[in-house]
Parts: sequence; C-alpha cells; structure tokens
Amino acid sequence: MSTGVLIVDDSHFMRNLLRQILEQDYRILGEASNGAEAVKLYKEYDPDIVMMDIVMPKCNGIKATAAIKKLDPNARVIMCTSVGQREKMKLAVKAGADGYVTKPFEEPSVRKALSDVVAA
Repeated sequence: MSTGVLIVDDSHFMRNLLRQILEQDYRILGEASNGAEAVKLYKEYDPDIVMMDIVMPKCNGIKATAAIKKLDPNARVIMCTSVGQREKMKLAVKAGADGYVTKPFEEPSVRKALSDVVAA
C-alpha cells in the first residue's frame, strides 16, 4: 500500500502543484486550506505524512503541527516554507516538524523531503 499524504496550503495553486508532484508515487488523502481544517482532516484520514504550509489564515501551520503532534506524537509533518522564513522554520521544528521544503517547489526537493521522512 502506498504512503498517504494530506496536503495543507491556503493557496489552491500550491495544493495543485504538490498534488501533481506527488500523485504518481503517493496516495493523496485530502487537502486543507488552513491549519484548523488540517487537524480535522488528520483525525479523519490518519495520513502517513502531512505537507503543511506555515503561513495560513485561521490557524497557521506551526499551531496546526503542534496540535497534530499532540494528537499523534508519531505524526510526520513536512513544512512548506517560503525563502527567508528561517525564524518561522525554527518555530515549526520546535512544534515537531520532521522536515521542510522551500517554495517555489522543485519536484526533486519535494520528493527528497518525503523520501527522507518516510525512510526515517
């Protein structure tokens, strides 16, 4: 059975881009446009990996990651961050992020981040 992924980003364009990169090798279980939705869908789908944007309305990726890790300490979350968000990335790691990719996404870096987390 293939690895199930939940994609979380407030940008429809970014969610589509991640879906296109991943759907060949991973099962896309669902998509959320904010952190609150991500936590709800995490409970519903129990994904193997969450691709989580950091900056989102309602509930940002850092808070959502902390909430998901509280629900499931073994949850694996890869943060999606824009270049220059080093401080936010440190907070994300503190919240429990297992890896990260930098926007704009390049397929090899996204695939490597996922395979590193899957292998760990």
